[in-house]
Amino acid sequence: MSVEVGQILEGTVSGITNFGAFVELGEGKTGMVHISEIADAYVKDINAYLKVSDKVKVKVLSIDERGKIGLSIRQAMEVKKSSRPAELDWSREFNTQAGGSFEEVLSKFLKDSEERLLDIKRNRESKRGGGYSRGRG
Repeated sequence: MSVEVGQILEGTVSGITNFGAFVELGEGKTGMVHISEIADAYVKDINAYLKVSDKVKVKVLSIDERGKIGLSIRQAMEVKKSSRPAELDWSREFNTQAGGSFEEVLSKFLKDSEERLLDIKRNRESKRGGGYSRGRG
């Protein structure tokens, strides 16, 4: 099997690092999916999206002069979404598993933001004296 830039292939996750995942493509060929090419959403922990031995569809982005193969799961999913719009969005499915519905995530974000703003205001007031007034006399 020859691997060419632009191809969509199926592979098996063979290893996960903090910067990406290695995918076996068959016939002894392995490529790497950089963390930025895992999903459309921000990926903090690859393990939330992939596990070793998962089957994944990947798009071949590059093959350098040493034979290193650059892959993308995100771009392979974009092709899949455009060809079959009724299918479930892969990145949304994992985001929902990780944090609930969009409304729940948004609600949690707003609550956390309000708490942080209150902490900042309290911290500023304590540095200014917090409205403490000295009595004269």
